Amino acid sequence: MDDPRADRDLLADAARAAGELVLAFRARGMRDWEKLPGDPVSEADLASDALLQERLKAARPDYGWLSEETVDDQSRLTARRSFLIDPIDGTRAFLKNKPEFVISCAVVEEGRPVAAAIYDPSADALYDAALGHGARKDGAPLTISTHDQITGARLIGDPGRLADLRALGAEAHTVNSAALRLCLLAENKADAVVAVRPKWDWDLAAGHLLVEESGGVFTSSKGEPVYYNRTSAVQDPPLAAGPVLHALLLERLTQTP
Repeated sequence: MDDPRADRDLLADAARAAGELVLAFRARGMRDWEKLPGDPVSEADLASDALLQERLKAARPDYGWLSEETVDDQSRLTARRSFLIDPIDGTRAFLKNKPEFVISCAVVEEGRPVAAAIYDPSADALYDAALGHGARKDGAPLTISTHDQITGARLIGDPGRLADLRALGAEAHTVNSAALRLCLLAENKADAVVAVRPKWDWDLAAGHLLVEESGGVFTSSKGEPVYYNRTSAVQDPPLAAGPVLHALLLERLTQTP
C-alpha cells in the first residue's frame, strides 16, 4: 500500500480550501433549494463539490469518485482507490447559520478508509487521519474515551430514540452533522455515537477512520464491519465507541426488539 499520509495531507488542504469557500458564500448570500422534501442543498454545496473535484482529481486522476452532490459515475467500483466526499455535511445547520457543519473527505481502498480529513469551518479546526498513523486535530494526536459503562456515558444520538440507554443512566444529545459527531467522539468530547437511521457512505467514511485511528471501534449497530464502495452507498446505522463501551452498547442494542 502507498503511504496514506500523502493522501491525508492532500485531503486536508482541499477540505480547508472548501471550508473557506462555503463561508464566503454564506457571508454574501446564496440560493438554496430542496433536492427532495427535507433534503436541502445550496450554491455553496455545489461550489464546494466543484472545488474538491478540481483539486483532488487533478492530483489523483486514477482515483474513483463518489460525492453527495455528484451523479455517481461508478468509477469507484473499479478504481483501486476512491475519493468519498461530502462537500457540506450538515447543510441544514449551515443554512441556518449554525456551527454544526463540516467538509468531509476520505480515500477508500478495498472498501476501507485509509486517509481522511474533516474541516470544521466554524471552529477553524482540522481533523485528519491516515491508516496506521493515528488521528489528529490541528496536528495534535487524538485518543478516544475509555469510559467503560453505560451509566454516565455521553452519547451522541437522537435522545428520543435512545430512551432505553438513557434509562440506564446514559446522557444523549444530537449533532446535525454525522461526520462532526464522529470527530467529537475521536477527540473524547463524547463517549459513543449511536445512530438509529441508515447513513450514506459520504456521511461516515472519514469519521470512521478517525474513530479507529484514535483507538475506537466502528461497526454497524448489529456489530458488522462497515465497508464502502459497494454497489449501494447506503449503510446500516453505525455504532462507534471505545472498545469496552462499544461491546456493552452492542449487547444492549442487539437485545432490543
